[in-house]
Amino acid sequence: MDTLPQLFMPRARLQDLIDALAGAGFRCIGPTVRDGAIVFAPLKDAAQLPAGVSDVQEPGAYRLSRNASPRTFAWASGPQALKPLLFAPSEVLWRARRRPDGSIDFSSDVPQGPPLAVFGVRACDLAALAIQDQHFLHGAHGAAPDPFYGQRRDRLFLVAVNCSHPAATCFCASTGDGPRAVQGFDIVLDERDDGFLAQSGSDRGRDMLAGLALCAAMPDQVAEAQRQTERAEQAMTRRLPGRNLRDALFANLDHSRWDEVADRCLSCGNCTSVCPTCFCHSESEQPRIDGTESLHGREWDSCFTRGHSHIHGLTVRPDTRLRYRQWLTHKLGSWHDQFGRSGCVGCGRCIAWCPVGIDITEEANAICGRGP
Repeated sequence: MDTLPQLFMPRARLQDLIDALAGAGFRCIGPTVRDGAIVFAPLKDAAQLPAGVSDVQEPGAYRLSRNASPRTFAWASGPQALKPLLFAPSEVLWRARRRPDGSIDFSSDVPQGPPLAVFGVRACDLAALAIQDQHFLHGAHGAAPDPFYGQRRDRLFLVAVNCSHPAATCFCASTGDGPRAVQGFDIVLDERDDGFLAQSGSDRGRDMLAGLALCAAMPDQVAEAQRQTERAEQAMTRRLPGRNLRDALFANLDHSRWDEVADRCLSCGNCTSVCPTCFCHSESEQPRIDGTESLHGREWDSCFTRGHSHIHGLTVRPDTRLRYRQWLTHKLGSWHDQFGRSGCVGCGRCIAWCPVGIDITEEANAICGRGP
């Protein structure tokens, strides 16, 4: 559907939007401060949002500070994205039970529960969600849609917020994925000191905003929102050397930089955990000791683990150099073969949450060189 004109929502009316979504049966979650970071948590009151909170993100560093601003979304992305809400870090896929007659009964545990409305989603995470949709719902080689991901995805309502305060680690302008959200949301907000400009991106979003009976935004408000996004884009100084680095990366598989980064990398997997597009997982059996039942589960995995490339007694990537090279060449290179684009949306999480501050933009530029 075509998006509606932008509406002005006074700050106090944000609670009305939360209440309207809750009244429609959605379980609302939004950004809150916990353990020194901005993370998603159940949201019932707009006062739970991080008003007057800003963040500083640098390679290997993340910290919050307080200020007098009334704004609740004046920060860059925290360690979470939408991924853990749809692709669970750990879950049971199916279980096998032994019947009294000795036969086996198999049952699936497709998740149930109320639909979810998420506040504060950023443009980079909407881009990442589109990639996750491709993988889990429209997989290559005729793969069936993942019912666990699909169940959660079908029941998701997204309230996006255009980014106005990018971190020093952000580079979504370089990948073309932000800072302004252009698709994939139900409602998108531009935050001002006195409130928000609200615009729908779906029929559900249009109906929800119509129920709030908001007034149209003034032309000067719309213009200032656009300038705010432009300033956010101009503030980003990090960038990749290009949007398609496939050929450049594969032409440099023996570059000395792989050894240099391997000397620093801990193979901890933090980058893959916070990355909004990584989807690797492992599956395992969890039998009960009495033999009556066995659970088949999956959990997030990482190409930085030794077991990830263990095949028939052989570990294909036995050292950190090969594991980092696999991660970077897949993310920025062979991802184009799978999805027609890079697997990086420029959120910068892997830079901030790397314990030793490895910077994906710095490594890509060192290996490929700057280009158009």
